[in-house]
Amino acid sequence: MPTRRTLLAATAAATALAALPALAQAPARTNPMPEELRRALERDPTAPVLGNPDGDITLTEFFDYNCPHCRTMLPLIQQLVSSDPNLRVVYREWPVFGAGSDFAARASLATLPMGRYWQMHAGLLTMRGRAEEATVMRVAREVGLDEAALRQGMLAEPIERHINTSHMLADHMGLAGTPSFICGDEAVFGAMTLDELRDLVARGRRTMGVAS
Repeated sequence: MPTRRTLLAATAAATALAALPALAQAPARTNPMPEELRRALERDPTAPVLGNPDGDITLTEFFDYNCPHCRTMLPLIQQLVSSDPNLRVVYREWPVFGAGSDFAARASLATLPMGRYWQMHAGLLTMRGRAEEATVMRVAREVGLDEAALRQGMLAEPIERHINTSHMLADHMGLAGTPSFICGDEAVFGAMTLDELRDLVARGRRTMGVAS
């Protein structure tokens, strides 16, 4: 799938702000992405963070466990993080491939307070077949999770809030699908090579005035 690059222009960002009450009072900025929108993308406490939590640049990925291109990106993101000690990666679970994807996203997010998110995340992205209730629970058992506790955890309010926010942000920024990557003021849709990911992060650092 070819990538599609777009700049997150001020007008598009303003539309997103209008849809999110917590962001509605964003002041005008010369930066194309208002700070409130950037905070929603990069600093949501419900979102899993990989890499350096105090890194100088954030790469946000919108993904779905049933997206084949998202699965191919898993080892590349891991390589990117390993090679860049100042990179912070935020994962936004954006289930757009049906009920199985929604179940997988909720199950995965429920493992975050259990300290098992990365095992579950990797298990779901590397398993064979579609993510649906039966296969998701099979992966949960394989990584040593208690099924009853997991199902209870899936009902937590932060999970609902995370998924709803992902849909709202993606809709009002006009994201085309998964995977979508955002760094600095640029969004890229589609599978990327490791070099393309590095270039996106480098451009993000330049946009944000971060010395490389």
